[in-house]
Amino acid sequence: MKLLDDLKNLDRNNIGGWPKSVKNFFKVLVFVLIVLLGWWLIINPQQDTLQNLAGKEEQLKQEFSEKQAKSVNLEALQQQLDEMKDMLRQLLRQLPSKTEMPELLIDVSQTALSAGLQQDSFVPGTEVPKDFYAEKPIQLKFTGTYHQFGAFISGVASLPRVVILTMHDVSITPLNKPAAGVEPGPNQILVMQGTVKTYRYLEDSETGDSASKSKTKKPGGRK
Repeated sequence: MKLLDDLKNLDRNNIGGWPKSVKNFFKVLVFVLIVLLGWWLIINPQQDTLQNLAGKEEQLKQEFSEKQAKSVNLEALQQQLDEMKDMLRQLLRQLPSKTEMPELLIDVSQTALSAGLQQDSFVPGTEVPKDFYAEKPIQLKFTGTYHQFGAFISGVASLPRVVILTMHDVSITPLNKPAAGVEPGPNQILVMQGTVKTYRYLEDSETGDSASKSKTKKPGGRK
């Protein structure tokens, strides 16, 4: 072929005198090399970026669809949330008030004594305010039998007001360790000690919630 013959007879010192076919061949070769080099250095690294962006686009579309669906029902969801908050306030208002809390503590203490428990310690702690309610920790230590503890719990549940007692770090242990091989009976003397918490609702003036004052009124009676 003429091109091959021209390539064999090239004078490297006289590039300007090369045949036109050889010059065109090297032009095409340089162009191809530039294209390949550009693809390898510029386009190829961006392929991964393009795939990542395409995946992110699908994720954003999905998130947009979900948020759009929520925004359509936003007003209804907000109304449900407000109703749930009002219901929560109504339930919390069934708890003792601030003025009723001292009487409640006396009732719990008297219930323990009525059940036959020996009250070794009953020390109310500092009140801790929460969003809509306040919790009152009580450090206590009672001594009695299993049945007496059962009568105490039943008595607290029967008080003429809503009383919630939650136990924290409470332990129940025998007063005297039974002899080896002897099973503890129902009259085994037990010691219960630890912390219980009771709760009351916060007045509107304590929470600073003026809106709830107009929405929710304190019920006249209390069970």
